[in-house]
Amino acid sequence: MFPLSHLLSRFVQAGTLTVFDAEGREHVFGGKEPGPLVAFRLHDRKLYRTLFLKADPGLGEAYMDGTLTFGGRDGGPGPNGEAAGAEGLRDFLRLFNVNRFAFVGHPLQSVLKRASKAVKKVTQYNPVGKAQQNVAHHYDLSRELYELFLDEDLQYSCALFAHEGQSLEDAQRNKKRHLAAKLALAPGQRVLDIGCGWGGLALYLAKEHDVHVTGVTLSVEQHRVACERAEKLGLSDKVEFLLKDYRELDGPFDRIVSVGMFEHVGVGHYEEFFAKVKSLLTPDGAAVVHSIGRCTPPSSTGPWLRKYIFPGGYSPSLSEVFTHTEQARLWVTDVEILRLHYAKTLRAWAERFAANRGRVAELYDERFCRMWEFYLICCEMAFAEGNALVFQMQLARDRAALPLTRDYMYAGDASAAGAGTHEDDEAVRLAA
Repeated sequence: MFPLSHLLSRFVQAGTLTVFDAEGREHVFGGKEPGPLVAFRLHDRKLYRTLFLKADPGLGEAYMDGTLTFGGRDGGPGPNGEAAGAEGLRDFLRLFNVNRFAFVGHPLQSVLKRASKAVKKVTQYNPVGKAQQNVAHHYDLSRELYELFLDEDLQYSCALFAHEGQSLEDAQRNKKRHLAAKLALAPGQRVLDIGCGWGGLALYLAKEHDVHVTGVTLSVEQHRVACERAEKLGLSDKVEFLLKDYRELDGPFDRIVSVGMFEHVGVGHYEEFFAKVKSLLTPDGAAVVHSIGRCTPPSSTGPWLRKYIFPGGYSPSLSEVFTHTEQARLWVTDVEILRLHYAKTLRAWAERFAANRGRVAELYDERFCRMWEFYLICCEMAFAEGNALVFQMQLARDRAALPLTRDYMYAGDASAAGAGTHEDDEAVRLAA
């Protein structure tokens, strides 16, 4: 297994990794410091070289193909009771995050950083047209797939858990209420939802706050579902969904909200994004951007995630974002960092996905199931143990456009008190 064994012996400093090679031989790495106990088996000798040269995307592809499985040599629990299957994957990713600084200062790391920086803007080039192709790759999958693991309103972004043990449905309602409070809405205002998904937030804002909402998406499937929901709720006169790139819109709008879309803009388009947001706002308008980010300096999207899940996607550092809000001469009137909320959200999604795994396999196949397991658990651990976060950034053209204290954000925000269901929320849900 050399040179893979040499790499692993250097990498695993905390916890213990037991590897069963393709011949069934046992190799144990680490154990110097306490940490997760993990065991996996390699079923193909080619993986020795693949995992050494390109662990990303090699590890994810091996898991998808079934040539790397977690647990002992027989596929069951490992030699010390280590978990198998998806739980084994979760433990491995926890082990990875615990040891992720093992190669800091290593010459290979600097080489890899330079290489990723060189291709960063190329992989995130998302002009009009190309952006729609990237969106279709992920969001034009079967609606039923998303219904099998999301909440009933099809909210596909970080929920807001007001207390331990709160349901995913209630936590997603909290998120919608919190965003509405930050928008400081008034009846009759024109609101733009950039990246509206299946329409849940737009419908909620129109129904609860008596505003007129235009939602835009590049997903054909999401647009179809959103329009159906608006018609079913009798809100077609207050909510309009467009299959259109936000860059092709004309304003003005009193409020703009964008949830889970900024990750798909691409670093080379940040200046364009904020300039467009500014041009679409009324002079006293305001916007809220909700996005995944990172607490570390700028980096790049992993090759596996970029290839199989989110082509063109990237989670920015705040330093990358502020540069362009400043260039656009926009006031950043508030920033809130959500830390473990997305880890909880992703854990709930992964559990629901596992409970419906048989149906997912019927819709697609076993390789697809393993791909989505890897995606959901990998992202969960990035928020639970890694450097991922969610930020909500409030923007305005005029410094006096919004109240000067945060009180208004919580006065009417039931999520701050951990509110549960609401009859109007239920009506929106039933249209899903």
